[in-house]
Amino acid sequence: MRLTTKGRFAVTAMLDLALNESGRPVTLTTISERQDISLSYLEQLFSRLRKSGLVKSVRGPGGGYRMALDPKDVSVSDIIRAVDEQIDATQCGGNENCQDERRCMTHDLWTALNYKILEYLESVTLAQLVASQKGSKKIVIAEPRRTRSISQIA
Repeated sequence: MRLTTKGRFAVTAMLDLALNESGRPVTLTTISERQDISLSYLEQLFSRLRKSGLVKSVRGPGGGYRMALDPKDVSVSDIIRAVDEQIDATQCGGNENCQDERRCMTHDLWTALNYKILEYLESVTLAQLVASQKGSKKIVIAEPRRTRSISQIA
């Protein structure tokens, strides 16, 4: 399972927008230059972000994009879903036909992982990412608890 560039670039571009909007629209050209993301790719992403209500476009001279919602009301999950990114650790896409059209033995494990990933991405807001970039607050990620090392098991 992996998050593709579509989701990563969408989150990066939204974070750039939130960091740099400050009362005036931000152009995709500016985001493209700052983040080294293709302008045509950003246009595709922002079309989807606009349709999902996460950004507003401003036409004309001095135009660009603005946040449609307060960053505290936008989760990383919202952004990823807006660009049709699928986060799925199962091999079957949740269809339970992983192994010769049957459910594999580890299907429940990967399904549970999906829920944990989505739960985490829903808990992180754009405002938290902005604060993290400004150095005022780190995003806390719980460290996995390991009761014994792999070498102790063998």
